[in-house]
Amino acid sequence: MTVAVQGGSPGGRSDRASRPGLVSRIRQSYNRNWYAWAMVAPVVLVIGTLVLYPLGRGIYLSLTNANSLNVGRTIGVNHIPDSFSWVGFDNYKDILFGDGSYDRFWSHFVWTIVWTAVCVGLHYGIGLGLALLLNRDNLRGRTFYRMMLILPWAVPTFVTIFSWRLMLADDGGIVNSALDWLHLPTQAWLTDPFWQKVSAILVNTWVGVPFMMVSLLGGLQAIPAELYEAAETDGATPWQRFRHVTLPGLRSVSSTVILLGIIWTFNQFNVIFLLFGQSGAPDAQILVTWSYRLGFGQQPRDYAQSAAYGVIILSMLIVFASFYQRWLKRNELANG
Repeated sequence: MTVAVQGGSPGGRSDRASRPGLVSRIRQSYNRNWYAWAMVAPVVLVIGTLVLYPLGRGIYLSLTNANSLNVGRTIGVNHIPDSFSWVGFDNYKDILFGDGSYDRFWSHFVWTIVWTAVCVGLHYGIGLGLALLLNRDNLRGRTFYRMMLILPWAVPTFVTIFSWRLMLADDGGIVNSALDWLHLPTQAWLTDPFWQKVSAILVNTWVGVPFMMVSLLGGLQAIPAELYEAAETDGATPWQRFRHVTLPGLRSVSSTVILLGIIWTFNQFNVIFLLFGQSGAPDAQILVTWSYRLGFGQQPRDYAQSAAYGVIILSMLIVFASFYQRWLKRNELANG
């Protein structure tokens, strides 16, 4: 018996041939979902204005020799047009491989990596320790301790940093006064290159630990108590319960907060800039503050090199985030 399908076509070629184009599909989608398009449009406009346009402008400037002497500006009623020229990838070559590239880029790159690794490690380690303490049911005054530990995060960052700047002052600072009272050697926290880096890590740790603690505390409270009870029944030690129950239970939260911590710390402008000022601590400058210094902290202002630094920083973070996500997926598949 043969069954014929009315309107059928061999291979469905006519259906594929009559498929509407991209413009038609967008128009049909707009006609069906115009309300969703209307709700999304303001967000797209804001992102385009505040993110996409500056990003595109920065990439363009990084391929020129723009500085404060050759960009367009208006003086009174007179407008001076742009006079900078296109140089291609010369800025990137000069930053990465030019004369003095180690002092101008690589030394700051190495310090930025060290700064990020140490700060995020301290953020996570101290935050996890505090979260474990606050998660104990038999701890008295947990609410008070939580409020006190979140306080550094609640206080505006510039207030915290200026307070630390006063406390770490070489003359009259409370830290050196306490060390002197204890008959310990005082340090030049804000002037010596090594202690400048130590003080920057100290202040950034103080600022960043509360966020990590709160995030990990939420993750700890989401771990079922039955897992700890079963492990304790099986005779697991506290370290074994921590290793085989707590850390796996925090895996999803830890992976997220560590990634955010690395991105935020890598681009942590406020601590370095406010702690040492615009022209202080050249050895303690990370890439983002050095980029700002090139674009706004010298004369003439080198907009092209500053923009090239920004593109390099963005590229490094995108590459790192991609590899980090792939590594996490491999670990999740391996752990089943």
